[in-house]
Amino acid sequence: MGKRPKSHLAREIVEIAVLTLLIFLLIRFVTQSYSVSDRNMEPSLHQSEYVLVNKIAYTFNKAPERGDVIVFHYPQDTHTDYIERIIGLPGDTVRIDNKNVWVNDKLLNESAYVTMSANPFAKSWKVPSGQYFVLGDNRPQSNDSRYWGFVPRDYIVGKAAFIYWPLGKIRGL
Repeated sequence: MGKRPKSHLAREIVEIAVLTLLIFLLIRFVTQSYSVSDRNMEPSLHQSEYVLVNKIAYTFNKAPERGDVIVFHYPQDTHTDYIERIIGLPGDTVRIDNKNVWVNDKLLNESAYVTMSANPFAKSWKVPSGQYFVLGDNRPQSNDSRYWGFVPRDYIVGKAAFIYWPLGKIRGL
């Protein structure tokens, strides 16, 4: 067992550096961290939780689905990201009465994630092509499509995959 040549050691250092850089770039382009900064999504997500976002969830012709929790650029300030749940897909008609959400004249079952259904008004929206209607799970406090309109497909950053912080609350979404 002799010493390894210096060129072999240098090659291994370069390989490790290149692999580290590739892993870093892959993680940066595939995922994003999102800090929940408000109460829009309670009880599903709580203020100060951190969510890992899958930025490639909607590539390869996979479209967002109703019920997906997404991170997107806020249409009125694209430097700000929001997290909400998709309710209406392109072409859908979303109607909200005092207590319920209807999509294409069918009552939306939200019992798994909405505990307080408070809608300040009764209204109907037709979701345009290439856009989405989103609502926060905390309806009384959520700033969502009811107030500022639709989310263009191009503004969607990705699908919220799981909560990773605090450690005691790690779970998938």
